[in-house]
Amino acid sequence: MKNVLVLCTGNSCRSQMAHGYLNHFQDNLAKIYSAGIETHGLNPGAVSIMKEDGIDISHHTSNHVDEYQGIDWDYIITVCDHAKEHCPYIPSKNAQRIHQNFFDPSKTKGSEEDIHNAFTQARNSIKEFCYAFVKDELAN
Repeated sequence: MKNVLVLCTGNSCRSQMAHGYLNHFQDNLAKIYSAGIETHGLNPGAVSIMKEDGIDISHHTSNHVDEYQGIDWDYIITVCDHAKEHCPYIPSKNAQRIHQNFFDPSKTKGSEEDIHNAFTQARNSIKEFCYAFVKDELAN
């Protein structure tokens, strides 16, 4: 079984959504983990927007990348530029590193509708990426 790490700055929003979709789209092909170079707690907006699409991430926890030392990663996916640029060295013999920067909807200001639209846009981009990743990488 493959090991996949999704890495973001605070492991609160984008990496959590990706974690949820990767688990949803794959069928016992990999163990999915998510972590941050910091921990910011689970973002309620991320939980809510995922629930709208039938994915429950409310049980996820915000984890620091150091908690997963010793796992031999097959894939390390960074989902924000900050994590890619500031990630500590993660030793792994065979890890394929993939970077896809998704904008951070938690930084959106404005009306509730503006914020909801930002979370929807981020979620849909992450969903599309995760579907393609599972189909192109894990299923082969």
